[in-house]
Amino acid sequence: MTTGHPVAARPPATATNDRDRPLAAVLSAALNVPGADVPTLLAGTGLHPGAASPDTAGGLTVGPTSGTGGTSGGGAPAGAAHGRAADEPGWPPERAAELLGRKGLLAKEPATRLALCAVHRALGLPPKAPRRAGAADPRTAVVVSSNLGNVATVGDIAARLRDGGPREVGPLEAPNASSNVIAGALAIWFRFGGPNLTVCSGATAGLDAIWLAGLLLRAGRADRVVVVGAEPDDPQAAALHAARRGATPGRPLRAGAACLLLGPADSTDRPLALLGPVRDGTSGGGELVDEARLGGDHYGAAGVVHTALAVRLTAGTPAVRVRCGDPLDGVRELTVRAVPQ
Repeated sequence: MTTGHPVAARPPATATNDRDRPLAAVLSAALNVPGADVPTLLAGTGLHPGAASPDTAGGLTVGPTSGTGGTSGGGAPAGAAHGRAADEPGWPPERAAELLGRKGLLAKEPATRLALCAVHRALGLPPKAPRRAGAADPRTAVVVSSNLGNVATVGDIAARLRDGGPREVGPLEAPNASSNVIAGALAIWFRFGGPNLTVCSGATAGLDAIWLAGLLLRAGRADRVVVVGAEPDDPQAAALHAARRGATPGRPLRAGAACLLLGPADSTDRPLALLGPVRDGTSGGGELVDEARLGGDHYGAAGVVHTALAVRLTAGTPAVRVRCGDPLDGVRELTVRAVPQ
């Protein structure tokens, strides 16, 4: 699902400007990785669990201080500061109704439920907050990164079609077979009416999604972009992940989601951090967030998960490098920088 808006003419950027100018400002960030060992994630960073106030189940939110997510017309925070971390747990798919409410969750994929919880938290909404009604906000875009989000459904539908024909597939199952199901569900649930797309580009998908979000902002296609990375860990997804040539032995697929609410780099809102340009390859020096820190592979969600954690870590260091990728798909990095006080 994609909607278009007129794009104002802009002078071409020079290579130097592209290399040096920030990609986007982070207005809010939420990490929703059930079961994550937060002390391990913060080890060696100069922060301790109390400094970040995370919960013990993998939930970590940085953003609105109101607790209700003071919102603009699109249901996105109007401004955010280095606020308190949410004290709710990291919500696994089977407990999503405790955060989101039950209405509308029937037949939602596990990855979609993880993503909905991450966005709910990034917006600073309380548990079971009423869903926004009315027209969708055309200036808030959604970009999702997920490689395996609905493979279980696709495989199951394909098997039943093969064995029993069309009568074996119910109409409620069809939307979940779309590769854009997570992004579409987020847009419908939170009333986001801007450009809407999913990135499935392998191990670099998370940072590819962040790069596309920056492009939407710089082109004037959106005022805010909700970037979400989400992957499940069902048997089908885990088997496909383990069988790929770029997989790291002993580092299994890990379920989880993260959300970044991004605005223009020169946002008038008080940002949490600034994201540097996404670059190919690796660089040395400084604090690094990658799969080695998290102890599992978030695959298509990795770049967004790493960046959401890095935003929290900038409370203790001026800059944190984020890396995702593998030898087969390549490696990409960006730098998350603290906002000068």
